[in-house]
Amino acid sequence: MSGALRRPGYARSTCGFYSVLHRARWALSVAFVVACLWPRIAVAQAGPPYQTDDPDPVPYRQWEMYLATQLASAGNAVAGTGQFEANYGALPGLQLHMIVPVAFARPNGGNAAVGMGDVELGAKLRFVTEGRWRPMIGTFIQTEWPAGSAKDGLATPSVHVLAPLWFQKSFGAWSTDAGGGYLFDFDKVNGNYWATGWVLQRQLSDRATVGAELYNTTTHGDTPASLLSNVGLVFNLTQHDQLMVSVGRNVAGPHTLQTYVAYYITGGP
Repeated sequence: MSGALRRPGYARSTCGFYSVLHRARWALSVAFVVACLWPRIAVAQAGPPYQTDDPDPVPYRQWEMYLATQLASAGNAVAGTGQFEANYGALPGLQLHMIVPVAFARPNGGNAAVGMGDVELGAKLRFVTEGRWRPMIGTFIQTEWPAGSAKDGLATPSVHVLAPLWFQKSFGAWSTDAGGGYLFDFDKVNGNYWATGWVLQRQLSDRATVGAELYNTTTHGDTPASLLSNVGLVFNLTQHDQLMVSVGRNVAGPHTLQTYVAYYITGGP
């Protein structure tokens, strides 16, 4: 998930969004039941559809792509993206990363705007592989480059850099990812801040994995601290492609609702 380096709470909501969220939760419940009855191949991971990431890079010379939409809202404004994400295993233990989004925003009492969002470039590097008692450890440096209009609320004024540390451990059908890092805001508008997250996932069958997430950001600029709660589903269509969805809301800080839906495909030699 991207758009503003996966920062929650960057938009505001409408009554129509509450209806969409209700339908999304209903669809997610139905998908849970179908997943339990239709086993096949599932892979536990953080990253999309969650804000919390993982330290596990794409295997060497493998690639993966996401076609995704992300919506966030609070109050009477709404914003989001339609985005293309690509990751490539450039070396063993090293993944290169890119997101190119089309963003939209409608502020409180303002006009809607559509255009390019911030382009995200990054690299994920695994330091430690997972052992019997040892977690996997790695980083996922992400940089955000202005490509759209900050005036219209579609982009940030200048470069942002997220420097995190992520941990992952599996226990049978269960897996967990946790960690976080510091976001450097070079435009000095929003301010630097800490972001931390934790995801717990359960493989229901070979076909599907469900999870729950808590994601926290500290106060920065005029934005108060927030704690986001998410539930998500990763549903395998085949061995090489998946559907992903998450819905959530802030349980502390600004009252924000958000959804994320993506089609994921992977391949390589």
